[in-house]
Amino acid sequence: MKYILLFIIPFFTTAQQTETVDFTRITATITPDAISKKVTGNVEVTFLIKKNTDKVYLDAINTAHPSREFVNDAVVELYYTEDKIWFHSNFEKGYEYTVAFDYVAYPKQTLYFTGDQIWTQGQGKYTSHWLPSIDDMNDKIEFDLKIKTTNDKTVIANGKLKEIINQASIITQLKKLNPIIANDSTLVNKLSKPTNESLWVFDMEQPMSSYLVAFVLGDFQRGQEFSENGTKLYTFIKPEDSLKAEPTYRYTKQIFDFMEAEIGVLYPWQDYKQVPVRDFLYAGMENTSCTIFSEAFVVDEIGFNDRNFVNVNAHELAHQWFGNLVTETSGEHHWLHEGFATFYALFAERELFGDEYYYWKLFQSAESLQALSNEGKGQSLLNPKASSLTFYEKGAWALHILRERIGDDAFKMAVHQYLETHKFKNVTTADFLEAVRANTLINIDAWEQDWLLQTAFKSEQAYSSLKSSTFMNDYFEVAALRASALKDKYRVLERVLTFPNDYIGQEAVYQLALEPIETTIPLYKKAFESNNILVRQAIAVSFEGAVPQSLQANFESLLKDESYVTREAALLLLRNAFPQKINAYLEITRGEIGFQDKNLRQIWLVLALLKEGYETTNKEKFKKELNEYTSQAFGFQVREKAFEYVAYLDIWNENSIKSLVNACTHHFWRFRDSSRAILEAVIKNGNYSKIIKKGYLQFSASEKEYLTRIKFEI
Repeated sequence: MKYILLFIIPFFTTAQQTETVDFTRITATITPDAISKKVTGNVEVTFLIKKNTDKVYLDAINTAHPSREFVNDAVVELYYTEDKIWFHSNFEKGYEYTVAFDYVAYPKQTLYFTGDQIWTQGQGKYTSHWLPSIDDMNDKIEFDLKIKTTNDKTVIANGKLKEIINQASIITQLKKLNPIIANDSTLVNKLSKPTNESLWVFDMEQPMSSYLVAFVLGDFQRGQEFSENGTKLYTFIKPEDSLKAEPTYRYTKQIFDFMEAEIGVLYPWQDYKQVPVRDFLYAGMENTSCTIFSEAFVVDEIGFNDRNFVNVNAHELAHQWFGNLVTETSGEHHWLHEGFATFYALFAERELFGDEYYYWKLFQSAESLQALSNEGKGQSLLNPKASSLTFYEKGAWALHILRERIGDDAFKMAVHQYLETHKFKNVTTADFLEAVRANTLINIDAWEQDWLLQTAFKSEQAYSSLKSSTFMNDYFEVAALRASALKDKYRVLERVLTFPNDYIGQEAVYQLALEPIETTIPLYKKAFESNNILVRQAIAVSFEGAVPQSLQANFESLLKDESYVTREAALLLLRNAFPQKINAYLEITRGEIGFQDKNLRQIWLVLALLKEGYETTNKEKFKKELNEYTSQAFGFQVREKAFEYVAYLDIWNENSIKSLVNACTHHFWRFRDSSRAILEAVIKNGNYSKIIKKGYLQFSASEKEYLTRIKFEI
């Protein structure tokens, strides 16, 4: 039986309600407004009463008073408080009710307006800032979103895109339903009156926690392929980045197919979408069927070698099972999300890049965990306040050790049972351990104590596991030579640099950097001649001191390596080593952009401005370009570099100073804090302060509020 909504009066109580009510479905029509930075919407919510009660609620932060939608024979009154919307009636156990209302929200977080993009990030319990919902992740709900926007925008959201409703589609549908309409010129002309709105309709078939509800709105092109089991895999990218689509999303299908096979449970959602956005707060977020990630991972063929999306791609996909299909009951069990996603992402990379890569990544995380443990800062995996390093990397190590201990088959059967038993439900660590013990005769009590409960990192067990790899044993032998005299290890370094392994070769180069250059020139030549990207990169980033003439050509060759990290480091190194040739180096690197943050272009502009006599007539043009990179038209990664360089050169102009004030109110705290530190120094210059005072009236309310807070005198 269903009942529907209505009346509004104040109410100021709070309560836990998961034992009282089960919210089963929320259908929402959303209209985001980038100008006013608000959301208007209509929500229809269905819930099942589990115990007789007179009130239930939705979480809703900073939401304007809802309005009446419609009335049924059952009277439901609507109350509002600062962070909730309450429904009040004589709710009876076993009955299902449906309530509908309009609302307006002014989200201060969770929904972000970044230029021509709008996107959400609800990690934890924050979706209620833009959509009335349930912050408790223990109440799983089917969310069906309808997003209204202009015709020139693309919308990506949870679930399957059922249709896009706009003027053209309505006319087409009406003509199909009634051919007479096609001959009615008056009606057709009336319907053809120009409008610029589209409604994107998405359907979810399964329930999920509210923090996984998401949408992105912007200008994107869509790519599509199919998994082995027929799941549609959609990839989105900005039109201007279309040539970067392949390297950015490289191996997506292989990763998806591997995950399904390795986990042993079919992908649980209707399709899978991935989209990069500007100024994202993290590397990526695993919203159900809709991963949002930072555009810093949008790379070209060269950038792929340095900063690719593969690990984040695999990590967020693994979350579709671990976190989305089964969801922790509380922070105490957060490792069930992040430890599993980290482990399976690394396992997918092992499939793509081999065992050496797999063990090298495990070794690197073991070093970080051991350092933390040695400082007395080790944490239990069941500590709800543990660090990301613990949840992610220690969690992955715990699963790696468990798999070794009970064997591949038992591990896979345990994971399969764990997921199938608890799918679309909430879980605890005990649920996983029960599945493990049901699929092996091996006692895991010691593993549980060592890896889940202990705060210290079990380094002896970790390094014993690493030594099962021949590659890691070879690496350890070379690394152990770091304190040895060069004459005692010369032949070993010469051997490993002749046909170097990526990681052992890098270790050899790092050891060369500790020695006097005159004793290592032949070994450096070996390293250069290897043509190994990572080995040559190690030279560029580790070399200090004067570059000998005999290696000048070798170092100059780094400017053309297939690595933007190498090119940037080499350009700075060569500029200092051979300043008389800076013009030639600038010509070699002219026009290069680098990563999404324009690392090469920006450092090129700095060096071109610093070099006296170089393109004198273009100096002002270079200054203007560098200042332009501080503007809101670019992501914070670009702006952050630009602010640093503009401050270093002291070439501020009116636009870049205004952009700096704006950056002090940015939603990404690291960028915001670094910008505030720069502004603190800038306003000490009277000329720059005058620019701020002159433009004060044009600043936004938040920008004015910040200037007031730091006691800037207007």
